[in-house]
Amino acid sequence: MDTRTPASEHSPWLPFESRRRARDEKREAVLRAAVQLFLERGYHRATLNEVADRLNITKPALYNYFRSKEDILFECWSIGQERVEDQIAGIEAAGENGLATLRRLVRTYAATMASDFGASLVRFNVADLSEANQKATFAGKRRIDRAFRDAITQGIADKSIRPCDVKLTAFAILGALNWIGHWYKPGGELSPDQIADDFAIRLTADIAKSSAKPSANTKSKTKPSKPKAARAIRDI
Repeated sequence: MDTRTPASEHSPWLPFESRRRARDEKREAVLRAAVQLFLERGYHRATLNEVADRLNITKPALYNYFRSKEDILFECWSIGQERVEDQIAGIEAAGENGLATLRRLVRTYAATMASDFGASLVRFNVADLSEANQKATFAGKRRIDRAFRDAITQGIADKSIRPCDVKLTAFAILGALNWIGHWYKPGGELSPDQIADDFAIRLTADIAKSSAKPSANTKSKTKPSKPKAARAIRDI
């Protein structure tokens, strides 16, 4: 009688799916550590040795997951971009009027800008990327800009938004939102959701048709005064 335990129970190798999941988790850990370090110290001042130290691994171990420091930088941007585009797709699929769509875009983009990967969309210099990756980032920016312009155009057509210069209005809104990635301070008095709710109304109030403007009862419960909002901003 063969009483030996099946070899699979004592195999030193993890199943393929487990190995892949473990690798993905380690790769994500590298990106989280890297994006935090790049935002804290700046891309050029931060080193891969510092990234490795934060993860308690050696620098050569990083190359199991990424080819170069620039590869890590682009991957950080890609994560932020992917999150924004996924959210845009969901908002556009909802089929709401132009103003409602625009406000949802503002809200979700503002909240994303208050995250590390979201901030990577505006805090890092595109010139530090390869030519191919630069083209990808510019294409990503155009897709975001197009989503905001489309919402404004739709709002003018369905009369939920006052007639306005679509291009300049989109630039003004995105300019304000992108700046969140520079001034937002984690752990401040205002949470990302509170800032997002406030900006969704603040940045669209002047273009909303009177009948579409929210009443006091429908506005976000969070309506911070300017001094309170200012306390969420880091000194720059």
